[in-house]
Amino acid sequence: MRAAWTLVHRYCGLLTAAFLIVSGLTGAVISWDHELDDLLNPHLMEARTPGTPQDALALARQVEARHPDVRVTYVPLHAEAGKSLALGVSPRIDPATHALTEPGFNQVFVDPVSGAELGRREWGAVWPITRETFVSFLYRLHYTLHIPAMWGSDRWGIWLLGAIALVWTFDCFVGFYLTLPVRRARTAAPGGKSWWQRWRPAWNVRWQGGAAKLNFDLHRAFSLWTWIVLFVLAFTAFSLNLYREVFYPVMQTFTRVTPTPFDTRTPVAPPQAIEPRGRGLDAPVGSLYYSPEFGVYMVSLFAPGDDHGTGGVGPALLYYDGTDGRLLGERRPWQGTAADIFVQAQFPLHSGRILGLPGRILISCMGLVVAMLSVTGVIIWWRKRASRVVATQRQAVARGA
Repeated sequence: MRAAWTLVHRYCGLLTAAFLIVSGLTGAVISWDHELDDLLNPHLMEARTPGTPQDALALARQVEARHPDVRVTYVPLHAEAGKSLALGVSPRIDPATHALTEPGFNQVFVDPVSGAELGRREWGAVWPITRETFVSFLYRLHYTLHIPAMWGSDRWGIWLLGAIALVWTFDCFVGFYLTLPVRRARTAAPGGKSWWQRWRPAWNVRWQGGAAKLNFDLHRAFSLWTWIVLFVLAFTAFSLNLYREVFYPVMQTFTRVTPTPFDTRTPVAPPQAIEPRGRGLDAPVGSLYYSPEFGVYMVSLFAPGDDHGTGGVGPALLYYDGTDGRLLGERRPWQGTAADIFVQAQFPLHSGRILGLPGRILISCMGLVVAMLSVTGVIIWWRKRASRVVATQRQAVARGA
């Protein structure tokens, strides 16, 4: 049985290795996406005009007046001192062609005091990779691999990495099992080593044992010491990428999850979009987002400067219908059923933001660990394969002698 599980672990590892190396290294970087973006693009992120900021919704209307081919779909309603206001935009439907416009950008940065446009960019652009798009390129690479749309869907990369995460989750248990010591027969002589004494070497690294032993120990020991975090990363990667397809339906089968409008509505496919009717909402605390695919406004409530999330499971959310303005539902952090809180925690757990700054540091380090485990696992397989090839050749020579 152990030999069979060894084969399972080997081929699960080979199947996922390349993907986990990419996801691990990119994950280590994007744990600091906002800080790195600020460092690379001060011309977009900084605003130097002194004075009182204008109303954010008025600034959004100014952007739409300058760019009639786009609709502002995300409005942060608080301007931090010295910071620009980053507005998210989506293409409109061209009334002449009935196709979506192609503005070439999905973010507009404005000075909140003067209203001056500081710059535009396509967040998540594949090419060209510039300092303005570098961080978002890595971010999308992390969970989509930038696999292009095919057969009417742009989610192939998301589905692929979700499946890889599912294999990884299963392999976490297989790998853990293989570190356990082999059970001894009951007739073994008394006075031998205890079960823990035989398992303890798996937790150690033989730094002076040579390259092969060091590589094997790094793979096994780091897997054990970080197993809980590895499992959390693997499971949340699966739940986030396959949320609508697998995770949410399974959760609804076993327990009660309070659905959001994004769970109960079916998105329209491009080039369609649901046109909003009026924006008669009181100014919310944090930000306002409109989803043309679902026809839903999402209002986030958070304190100024807290838009990136400093800890916990994220801000409170209110959902409004885009066509008639009626309240569709709400999400309150740490409230609801146990399943609601479990769902809320998926992204904060995966990103480490549930623990604030220490969690982000941990996840950044774990990205490097995941990449290292994948590399050392491939090396272990390659060494064993080379040994088997040599042994086969010697046997062939011996038979021919």
